[in-house]
Amino acid sequence: MRLINITHPTYFLLTGIPGLENSHSWLAGPLCVMYAVALAGNTVILQAVRLESSLHEPMYYFLSMLSFSDVAMSMATLPTVLRTFCLSARHIAFDACLIQMFLIHSFSMMESGILLAMSFDRYVAICNPLRYSTVLTKEVIAGLGLAMTTRSFITLFPLPFLIKRLPICRSNVLSHSYCLHPDMMKLACADITINSIYGLFVLVSTFGMDMVFIFLSYVLILHSVMTIASQKERIKALNTCVSHILAVLAFYVPMIGVSIVHRFGKHAPSYIHVLMSNIYLFVPPVLNPIIYSAKTKEIRRAIARMFHRIKM
Repeated sequence: MRLINITHPTYFLLTGIPGLENSHSWLAGPLCVMYAVALAGNTVILQAVRLESSLHEPMYYFLSMLSFSDVAMSMATLPTVLRTFCLSARHIAFDACLIQMFLIHSFSMMESGILLAMSFDRYVAICNPLRYSTVLTKEVIAGLGLAMTTRSFITLFPLPFLIKRLPICRSNVLSHSYCLHPDMMKLACADITINSIYGLFVLVSTFGMDMVFIFLSYVLILHSVMTIASQKERIKALNTCVSHILAVLAFYVPMIGVSIVHRFGKHAPSYIHVLMSNIYLFVPPVLNPIIYSAKTKEIRRAIARMFHRIKM
């Protein structure tokens, strides 16, 4: 135990945006607005799906899962981000940092899995509509949700232990306002090959495979839609996928950007790395409720009815 105490710092120092330290108080305002929109918007969608019987369908059950993961992701990052930007309180205990790292990566992987499940929902709805209600039963939806949660937990459970085995003695300053595995392992003064290989394995076997299957589902959807004789019906079928496609882009485009900057932008200014990571973590929870509220009339109507009942 004594060796662990010596080789591990008792706390890490979080960083806002390098080079913009004097502007942190100004950046705190937009960040608070983003968190408010993310938490309020996703909570409203969760309540609308729960209260409106017309939304008790597979598509909206998956949407509620997406909203839950967005709320959870926001709650996982909110304490340290606001403390760093609003209070200039940069300290976070070593074990607390491990927990936050695990939660951030877990909810991110969960969101990727939910987007894959939603693409399967769209595939069944368009390519095999007569079997939609029999294929996507409540039991199947619950099983998919449990499978996504279990996958995240089992796959990422080793990460805290892979960090704990490393002697961290180079520095205790992290480059973000939250804890991430790649950021923490770089502070080790030992061989991090195992951490790097396992991190790449997780990235390819989960996020990478999810992207491949989402792409394949839309290839099959497009092939099925092209067989529809009526152009009006083709457009109607594709319109049901627009919200999901936008949610997929909002999630995966920043992730790919972060990966490209991390792998090939080593000489880029440090604030570019931080900004890309912030966009990846903060933007999807903000955009998803806006996308689904704007593009799905059933959600808009349910929200309007819910607020009308509250006023009454």
